[in-house]
Amino acid sequence: MAYHELTAASITMLVHQFYDDVRGDAELFPIFEAAIGADWAPHLDRMVDFWATVMLGTKSFQGNVFGKHMLLQGVTSEHFVRWLAKFKAVSSRLFRPEIAAQFHMTAERIATSLEYGFFGEKDFAPPTLHRRNNLPGTSVI
Repeated sequence: MAYHELTAASITMLVHQFYDDVRGDAELFPIFEAAIGADWAPHLDRMVDFWATVMLGTKSFQGNVFGKHMLLQGVTSEHFVRWLAKFKAVSSRLFRPEIAAQFHMTAERIATSLEYGFFGEKDFAPPTLHRRNNLPGTSVI
């Protein structure tokens, strides 16, 4: 398989293909459409800037990712599962495994942070660590 180098153009491709998948998803599309509306171009441009800043260090993105997302209505944990699966599939299709893994790690961190904001405490301990005394809010970390 021919992978793309990590460039602004390949990040643009990633963002556009990912959001094409989102628009085709009956569960995710309504959440995004309610926030974005009919004109997706500004959002896509902003997401290209975001990922270029994260992956290439362009510093072209400025904004409050967490605050913006906390305004969304109707978000469930399943939406994060679907979002992450789609994002990982597109990034894995476009980039060599080591580059895709960098995208995956960042996307997982974003999802974890946003899920925490929406739903409160999550069990962030790796599966090999067990919560102390099985009490909510206590861990061995």
